[in-house]
Amino acid sequence: MSGGLCSEAEHRLFSVIFSKYNQYIRPVENVSDPVMVQFEVSMSQLVKVDEVNQIMETNLWLRHIWNDYKLRWDPKQFGGVEFIRVPSNRIWKPDIVLYNNAVGDFQVDDKTKALLRYNGDVTWIPPAIFKSSCKIDVTYFPFDYQNCTMKFGSWTYDKAKIDLVMIGSTINLKDFWESGEWMIIDAPGYKHDIKYNCCEEVYTDITYSLYIRRLPLFYTINMIIPCLLISFLTVLVFYLPSDCGEKVTLCISVLLS
Repeated sequence: MSGGLCSEAEHRLFSVIFSKYNQYIRPVENVSDPVMVQFEVSMSQLVKVDEVNQIMETNLWLRHIWNDYKLRWDPKQFGGVEFIRVPSNRIWKPDIVLYNNAVGDFQVDDKTKALLRYNGDVTWIPPAIFKSSCKIDVTYFPFDYQNCTMKFGSWTYDKAKIDLVMIGSTINLKDFWESGEWMIIDAPGYKHDIKYNCCEEVYTDITYSLYIRRLPLFYTINMIIPCLLISFLTVLVFYLPSDCGEKVTLCISVLLS
């Protein structure tokens, strides 16, 4: 198909499927059925771990896949077009948020586009930079291990309306940029069905546990080794003769260094 015909077919397809589409209505043929949303977190960067404010900052891609029966079409009627990309704010989307977000917006930006397939499958992968709350214990600094969690779930829909299905069993680290300060040991994910005190309904969440280990090379070279050398030099003062007048001067010089 030539570029002009393809563009015309996509224009006609877009006009047809969105002529009566309402992005505020759940895409289910039976109101009692839940929307099955496949969910995956891909981490591209561990930006920062703030020990003082107990915050972990991460750069993520959030993959959402679900089926919208109102976005189906027959490719034969539209020049063989099987995929189109549309602004995500034109379609219904699951309101998946990071529950333990520390600052900023809880929900991702909807300015990215979604990929629609002729059978109604929708794939939406928005990027997000999250700052999540994390309880950090620095007792064994700089040889410490930390366990930070990220809890994702629908903010308004209970399990009867949206059911999450985890893609894989861990955070996707295929495109992860190694950090110079932290190493990821493991990043498993777990699905939970929880009934909160506020509500009678059961809500589904997917929680990822990020087990990280601090890389101590920087602190070893710049803190531990200099402190050991200073302590060693201080001990050497006691080997100087008792009548040596430079003992006090040497001690003060070592401390000031």
